[in-house]
Amino acid sequence: MRRIAGIVLAVLLIGGVVAAVVAGRDNEETGTATKTVRMVIGSEKAEFFADPDVVKALAAKGYTVKAETSGSWAMEGLDLKGFDLAFPSSQAPAAELAAKYKVTGTLPRPFYSPLVVVAHRGAAEVLAGNGLATLDGKSRGTLDMAAYLDAAGDDRTWQQLKGAAVYGELTGTLYVSSTDPETSSSGALYLAAASYVANGGKVVASDAEVEKATPLLRKLVSVQGAQQSSTDAAFRDFVSGAGNPLVLVYESQVAALLDEQANPGDLVVLYPDTTVNSDHTVVPLTERGKAVAELLGSDPGLRKLAVRHGFRPQGDLAEFAAATASRTAYLKQQLTGVRQAPVPTSAVLHELARRARG
Repeated sequence: MRRIAGIVLAVLLIGGVVAAVVAGRDNEETGTATKTVRMVIGSEKAEFFADPDVVKALAAKGYTVKAETSGSWAMEGLDLKGFDLAFPSSQAPAAELAAKYKVTGTLPRPFYSPLVVVAHRGAAEVLAGNGLATLDGKSRGTLDMAAYLDAAGDDRTWQQLKGAAVYGELTGTLYVSSTDPETSSSGALYLAAASYVANGGKVVASDAEVEKATPLLRKLVSVQGAQQSSTDAAFRDFVSGAGNPLVLVYESQVAALLDEQANPGDLVVLYPDTTVNSDHTVVPLTERGKAVAELLGSDPGLRKLAVRHGFRPQGDLAEFAAATASRTAYLKQQLTGVRQAPVPTSAVLHELARRARG
């Protein structure tokens, strides 16, 4: 009996040690990251929040982030019960979400990114040769929005542009690929910039101005056929060599690509001379969400990581300039010569998107 009791006691002791080790491992793995934060984000920020260094930096502050992606405008139709924050790519959908969930106060905007057009070098050179763009070098330039919109309004084809014949891929109607403006922020902001230029440098505000802008915006969208719901998918298609030779994306996506690839092939970055900055805006739904939003804007380590992923931190151009010093062949550190178009109200922007989609 004593022998049996001794065996049982030994088993119990071993079991206790194993349980303690497992518990110790669990505590070690969770460490300081004891608070889980659920968020819904625009797809262009997916790689940022999946970055192991970002995960580690947030864990050091006591947070584990679980992120789900969605088109920025599509977030309005989601049930966000149980989420701690929503993080669309611009202020307009964020304002809609804040009103829906009764979030008051100033919404945090930790970083931003201007919209740019990526092009293959042949397409960029043809645009420049026809007065639709100017090139600063072989990999960077400026898109003349007024000239481009005139060409789009006239249904200009690549074949009508001098110099296009030597590039077999430059056929059909000239247009910039954009995302679905009814679900994606970048697509809606594209319409905001285009309508501003077409309206003589004034933000579209009245029913009459919406009516006047509709035919052009419908052309910009209808020529594309089916549109992607996210810039992430559109940019990946462009990089792989598929799809249209001109694609609207966020500068941050280009900067992140350049960080990964020293030689991105024949990529040319065209900054529209009238564009819209995408202010990535957080809608905190809980105190945990608010705390993480504040960290994204204030923590030096997280700001540095945001720059690594191509985002421009609010309030300090020097951070972005220092991080992109080796990429100025593609990126403009200062947006000199680039006009920021005001964005219409959410109601007007929704109506522009609805009419553009027909």
